[in-house]
Amino acid sequence: MANERRGHGLLLSGLHEMLRYWTAGESHGKALIALVDGFPAGVKIDEAPINVELRRRQGGYGRGGRQRIETDCVDIRCGVWRGVSIGSPIALEVVNRDYKLERLEDLPRPRPGHGDLTGAVKYLGSIRGVLERASARETAVRVATGALCKQLLAEFAVTVFGFVVEVGGVKIEPVAGTLAELRQIRDASDLYGLNLERDDEIKQLIDRAGKEGDTLGGVVEVQVHGVPFGLGTHAQWDRKLDGRLAQAVMAVQAIKGVEIGLGFEAARRPGSQVHDPIHYDAGQKHTPSLGYERPTNNAGGLEAGMTNGQPIVIRAAKKPISTLRKPLDSINLDTKQAEAASYERSDVCAVSAASVIVENVVAFEIAAAMIDKFGGDSLAEMQARYKLFLEMAAER
Repeated sequence: MANERRGHGLLLSGLHEMLRYWTAGESHGKALIALVDGFPAGVKIDEAPINVELRRRQGGYGRGGRQRIETDCVDIRCGVWRGVSIGSPIALEVVNRDYKLERLEDLPRPRPGHGDLTGAVKYLGSIRGVLERASARETAVRVATGALCKQLLAEFAVTVFGFVVEVGGVKIEPVAGTLAELRQIRDASDLYGLNLERDDEIKQLIDRAGKEGDTLGGVVEVQVHGVPFGLGTHAQWDRKLDGRLAQAVMAVQAIKGVEIGLGFEAARRPGSQVHDPIHYDAGQKHTPSLGYERPTNNAGGLEAGMTNGQPIVIRAAKKPISTLRKPLDSINLDTKQAEAASYERSDVCAVSAASVIVENVVAFEIAAAMIDKFGGDSLAEMQARYKLFLEMAAER
């Protein structure tokens, strides 16, 4: 096989081990399902941390009545034996308590901002048939998938951490602290932000929007710590890790913008204020950074589609929820006459939930990149290749 290298009795090759998943299910259907393929054997799997993430996704200030009906928890249907992954596909199921799809009527008037009109035209069918699958309710099993993958990442001391940085145009400036301290602050916040002193002001902002029949969006940030050098590649456009991350995040419902590191701000500065100088600390030679340090991280941990040993930083802009209690103009699809858009039960603000969703889709992509780089059929094989790579790279 091309580009093979042997060392310490182990084989490093260009094998492309693929971690992938599919989801199925409708918002008010019986259940949501994710099928995860390519997950290595030998990883201890616990449903409890997955359920913690599912509960976080349902929380946050500004959520609607659906979250008081559902109590999301995962059921791992296959692919795990005695609490350990066995290398076969893993099926994750989240049951919908609010199952009523067959009793629901179609919507006569498409809601601006949703896929109602585009989907009904594309499939020559009903709005209901589109909105049930397009709903952000589907992200419950995407969160479950990411939380599953975090259990693989934990074996390599890789941590994925998401939080809210802006709601309704009001920024939440993070306070200083260790990652553990910041996690405690986020988990104590009703908004999942990193500055508890800002919570009351923004909660009032959400309350005002709700009273006016309006909704609010915001910006979330995800950081990935402990990432080794060399995930992703420059060699082919569709394997660049920044591109894969951007696609995964952009595919989350209501996300309209993605940036890595400085993002758009990099376009406004001269190069001397954008690019991160390279330093070296021999004392950190045997860590994932290999001793290469940067006084800044404007690149967000990614250069030429590859990780550079610094934390990955990615942000996503979530638009306000499209379903408005005070509806916008629309038309009746049958008569083509002007009418107010249809209304379905909705949240006022789900930016907090978006931070959980984006965190977990990022976790999946990092796990996939780890398998691409150190892929094997088992965790033990991945760990051996990971250790060997760090040893070889440190002597580069």
